[in-house]
Amino acid sequence: MDLDLISNFTVKNLFYKVIRYVYDLESRIAFYPTLFSLGGILFALLMFYCESKGISGYLVENAPILVVNDTETARSLLTTFIGGLISIMVFSFSMVMILLNQASSNFSPRVLPGLISNKRHQVILGIYNASLFYSIFTLVSIEPNGNKYQLPGFSVLLAILFMSLCLGAFIYFIHSISQEIQINNIMSRIFSTAKFRIECLIENEKSSKTKFPNTSDWNVLKATKSGYIQDVSIKSIVQIAKDENLKFKIIPVKGVYSFYRATLIKSSGKLTRGIEEKLLASFHYSKRELIEDNYLLAFKQLTEIAIKAMSPGINDPGTALNALDYLTELFLIRIQKNDKIYYFDDNEIPIVLDSTVEFKTLLYNVMTPLRTYCKADAIVVAKLLQMMRYLLENDTNNNVSYSQAIKDEINSLYEDAVASIINSTDVSLLETEYKRIKDTLF
Repeated sequence: MDLDLISNFTVKNLFYKVIRYVYDLESRIAFYPTLFSLGGILFALLMFYCESKGISGYLVENAPILVVNDTETARSLLTTFIGGLISIMVFSFSMVMILLNQASSNFSPRVLPGLISNKRHQVILGIYNASLFYSIFTLVSIEPNGNKYQLPGFSVLLAILFMSLCLGAFIYFIHSISQEIQINNIMSRIFSTAKFRIECLIENEKSSKTKFPNTSDWNVLKATKSGYIQDVSIKSIVQIAKDENLKFKIIPVKGVYSFYRATLIKSSGKLTRGIEEKLLASFHYSKRELIEDNYLLAFKQLTEIAIKAMSPGINDPGTALNALDYLTELFLIRIQKNDKIYYFDDNEIPIVLDSTVEFKTLLYNVMTPLRTYCKADAIVVAKLLQMMRYLLENDTNNNVSYSQAIKDEINSLYEDAVASIINSTDVSLLETEYKRIKDTLF
């Protein structure tokens, strides 16, 4: 029976790894172009087979308008299509590289994975590749001395249709990439993805009525390799806890870099070698970061965009203010989420405690660089104070630790700003806002 459980777990874990691998591949810029290219080659071979069965000869007799029956015309068309498609592809790929370079220089290198994984651009590049391969294979299939029955006339007509599709895709590509490079659209995408992720976590979380045991003297399972923890198979860990009558505390936070021999899990009981292997297999490592897996990355990206916008080389406070608006919205959603995540057995008793970045730590990690690089700008500081005020006013759960963390950051921000801003008018403005917050919300 134990062997059956291990076998079932191994199969499930292998399936999960395959899904994760396909998901990672899908976010790479070459994924869809490769699939479309293979599709173009296979379709060209299919048409070659249909031509050998006489489809063009049949259409010449019954629907001649659907067939290009002149060899020189067909050669000229296909040669022109191939040259034109190569030029379009070179231009499109160059535009993508310019987009990535500009986004990395002006905004943050961390936004690149989101831009690269844009499926619309991948599909367009795939259409180019598929049409190019189809045209090449169709050109090769034209016999030097063929008559109208040996000429793949219908295939040439399809090449004309594919080229028309490529021209339409090219126009859409220019429109799409011009929209994609706009910072407001980048921040909106980051915000929407993170919002969806946080709301899903809030919807699925439960509060524990039973206090989770003290884990200071529990058994420790250490990592056997290093890397970024991209995801943790919580369902597998919960199932192991149920089957073995154990309780676990997951130590590392998703998205952090876990070092070799670092503590991964604390267990309420002694672990056998087989259980250790199953627990280790539940941690999935990666060198890439995606907001779909870790919403904290959105806070990091928006913070870096705001800081980069305030740098002397960029000098774009408007973008910084927009980034703070999105950060405010994300914090308003995050403040509804609990710091601790529990997973329960069938009797609603918590058996797994998952570590997450606490609200206090998250707020500190965002505010510290913003205070450091924006404290001399009165407008940005006022915006940050406004963000803190909104958070205090909308703490619907009345979480004492959350409120205290916000108040601490307000005091730190005010202290740094007053020490950095010289103009008396600006200082008076900040003092008024600070006093209003303290009088009404502290």
